Amino acid sequence: MEKTYYNPADLAKFGNIAEWQPEMGRKFFDYYGEVFKEGALTEREKALIALAVAHAVQCPYCIDAYTSDSLQKGADEAQMMEAVHVAAAIKGGSLLVHGVQMMNKAKDLSM
Repeated sequence: MEKTYYNPADLAKFGNIAEWQPEMGRKFFDYYGEVFKEGALTEREKALIALAVAHAVQCPYCIDAYTSDSLQKGADEAQMMEAVHVAAAIKGGSLLVHGVQMMNKAKDLSM
């Protein structure tokens, strides 16, 4: 296996972030747990959203976690890839819309 900066085994250590700041860690994990409970969205839908966001923020730990979670919650490969494409479209669009700022600035400087 190729060595990378990200160690997949570290994902299992996520709970350890509370070790040096227990109160803040508890608050985060309480909130995190509440967010992913079934509500207006199903747990499967939330897992797919998390998978898309994981790709947008490029977190390999989150990609691993929410790939597994999405499958466990009943998502299929097509749904997971579609969620990734939604994230890619939004990320690409958000980059491109900033081109308007560049165009405005270039026009201001050209006048």
